[in-house]
Amino acid sequence: MLKPEVESLVPGQTFDRRGFVKTALGSAFAAAALPVMAQQAIKTDFAGLTAGEVTIPSGGFNMPAYRAQPEGKKNLPVVLVVSEVFGVHEHIADVCRRFAKLGYLAIAPELFARQGDPQSFGTIQELLREVIAKVPDAQVMGDLDAAVAWAGANGGDASRLAITGFCWGGRITWLYAAHSKRLKAAVAWYGQLVAEPDPLKPKNPVDIVGQLNAPVLGLYGGKDTGITQEHVAKMKAALAASSNANAKASRFIVYPEAGHAFHADYRPSYREADAKDGWQKCLAWFKQHGVA
Repeated sequence: MLKPEVESLVPGQTFDRRGFVKTALGSAFAAAALPVMAQQAIKTDFAGLTAGEVTIPSGGFNMPAYRAQPEGKKNLPVVLVVSEVFGVHEHIADVCRRFAKLGYLAIAPELFARQGDPQSFGTIQELLREVIAKVPDAQVMGDLDAAVAWAGANGGDASRLAITGFCWGGRITWLYAAHSKRLKAAVAWYGQLVAEPDPLKPKNPVDIVGQLNAPVLGLYGGKDTGITQEHVAKMKAALAASSNANAKASRFIVYPEAGHAFHADYRPSYREADAKDGWQKCLAWFKQHGVA
């Protein structure tokens, strides 16, 4: 049996406790995300960028993160990029580089690192059971705050802060908008809105609309069978009923023919036209609310 962090015969590679090869953050697709549609996956180059893995201190833990920013520039708007359940794999790193090409310091912290390596699990069910279900919301909020602090000390202007997240990260985006008083704008891609609370996840987006510190744009699929239009309608009603100005300023865009994960260009769920439209809507939302 391989011991934790055993070196392989390939320089720079190690094995995790499960015997899977570990690679640099953002350099490969997560095993549980297979099958990967490699031919359609967007590839953003590194030209003009400083990009790669960094380590961020957070609550006594050294948290890995992927960051991308224009090379040699400072006072950059900051965008937190929050991953799906697959963690900070190749797709999330590419999204960071897309933002960096547009002048952002984009940072994607590996928010599951304390609980395990999300890229080492072969199935979504195993990943959800062994890692994702053990991650407390409070821990995530603290780690995102640490990422903002790191960005502010490394070329970012933390007074121009945005967040965007996908699936699991979409739910976190809503929660962080109610947590951070520094945030100016948020864009949630098909994140869970309604669920039964539990000790690690005591509140869900529908419960915190009155605490929003920034307006949220929700990008959702009309054919998403997990996050249904009934859930979207419930969230819309909660936002409309709130006296919170940011709740009233929040908006939903529903793509009628899209299902879940329509932005994930490496998966069969990808819908190019909706993903590209959502991306432009995301950028416009950030600009409208003073981030860019």
